[in-house]
This record gives sequence, C-alpha cells and structure tokens, in this order.
Amino acid sequence: MRKTLILLTILFCFFSCKVTERPEFIKVENIKVSHSNSKFITLTADAFFLNPNHISGQLKTDGIRVIVNNNELASVTSESFKVPSRKEFSIPLKAKIPTDSLLSNKNLSSLLGSLFSKKMKVQYLGEIKYKILGFSHTYNVDRTEDVKIKL
Repeated sequence: MRKTLILLTILFCFFSCKVTERPEFIKVENIKVSHSNSKFITLTADAFFLNPNHISGQLKTDGIRVIVNNNELASVTSESFKVPSRKEFSIPLKAKIPTDSLLSNKNLSSLLGSLFSKKMKVQYLGEIKYKILGFSHTYNVDRTEDVKIKL
C-alpha cells in the first residue's frame, strides 16, 4: 500500500507539471553598437522570452544573420543558454562585424548614407531553437531597427 501511495504521488507530480509548452518569444530589443574599434564593430541586442514550464530547457541562437543597411555582414553565434523555469528572461545576441566588410565596394554607398544620417539600419534575421526533454521548437526572429552611430 505504501509503495502504491508513493508511486501515485510521483506520477501526480510528474503529470501536473507543465513540460511541453514552449516558451513565448516576446521581442528583440535594445539593438545598439556596444563597442567599435578599427577592426570590429560589436552589435548587441536582447531577445526576451517567457517560460511557463516547470522545467528549464536550452536555447541555441546559431544562425541568426545580422544585416546592416540591407547587406548581410555577420551572424550571431553563441553557446546554448539555460532557460529558467516559470520566468521571464532575456538572452544576449552579440555579433562582431569586421570594419573592412563595411568598407567594401557593395557597402560604400550605404555607408556614406549612414555617415550623413548618423544611423544604420540593423536587422536580426534567423531562428532561435528551444529544446527540452526531446521536445523542440524553432522561433523566427526578424527585427529591424535604426541604430544611432557616433562619429
């Protein structure tokens, strides 16, 4: 009788927990130039999520492309992020863009336009992958923002 009661308690706890709901992708925000030097410009942004599950999972951001002034220049690569359970959270999206790619012939006209307007059009485009206990989901990311540049 005691073993049955313990087994029923464990099964009740297991089945009452949310596991298969995917975290809700809320937004990408705070796109900005965080650092720049003669070799690289570092762009950062934050992707916000809400996880309703009782169990944490993993998010992977590989494959998000960074497009500056309609020219693909870099991609976001990172390690997996641990998703906290039952909580809103954000993950950083960071990309290093080589300055010589900004100065190439195909980007020269858009670069001159950016220098005059003191703004760059930055787009994050790609997918974020979520995995938990064999369950997975892909979120599409497509966020464009005008980023102020300092001369």
